[in-house]
Amino acid sequence: MERLDKLIAAQGGANPLSRKEVKALIARGRVTVDGVPAKSAEQKVDPDAVVIAVDGVPLALKKNLYLLLHKPKGYVSSTDGGDGPTVLELVPRSLSRRNLFPAGRLDKDTTGLMLITDDGQLAHRILSPKRHVKKRYLVTLDVPPTEEMANRFAEGIALSDGICKPAELSITGEYTALVTLTEGRYHQIKRMFGCCGATVIGLHRVAMGNLSLPDDLPEGAVREATAEELAAIEERQ
Repeated sequence: MERLDKLIAAQGGANPLSRKEVKALIARGRVTVDGVPAKSAEQKVDPDAVVIAVDGVPLALKKNLYLLLHKPKGYVSSTDGGDGPTVLELVPRSLSRRNLFPAGRLDKDTTGLMLITDDGQLAHRILSPKRHVKKRYLVTLDVPPTEEMANRFAEGIALSDGICKPAELSITGEYTALVTLTEGRYHQIKRMFGCCGATVIGLHRVAMGNLSLPDDLPEGAVREATAEELAAIEERQ
């Protein structure tokens, strides 16, 4: 159950309303719940079980929002800037709402699949080390990847903050490799390759869990995730 004013204000969209504005609409009798004028801004409602309307127009309420982003270079994975524009600036107004945040981080110069949401519980499940949700990256190096590197990744490389969990490295080209991680340390892939005498010159996340970067999502684009896509991210592998 959600407070009526909080629920409506959280929807965002092209013309977002503040909670103060929502309260004013409710006070004037312009907000109805199942056709009955709302009693108060504090009224508790189940968004999945009632029809809420403003001036007779039903609202397509969603308790949480889940967005897929094809992150380009130059954007930081945070809710506030400081080191450049944030990924939230790529969210179109039609999909914006309060309290959105990136579920996980990609370095400023890393591209690829990201999830933006306002669902903290889902983000915790995806990011929790106990869940071992795999993330896959296409890596471009300054030297050819080798089987020796793959063996070291599989054994777990010792970094300054401890030994990494075993990771998969598959050679995909003369200077490219596909790396699969189950943890997300600071600059982990760059540091792991650094221990192998290689420098990462390109990093692109191609998958989270069982969800690959959608073919219909061009770089810099954002769209809502489907229920099937969300299940694929969380699905045990």
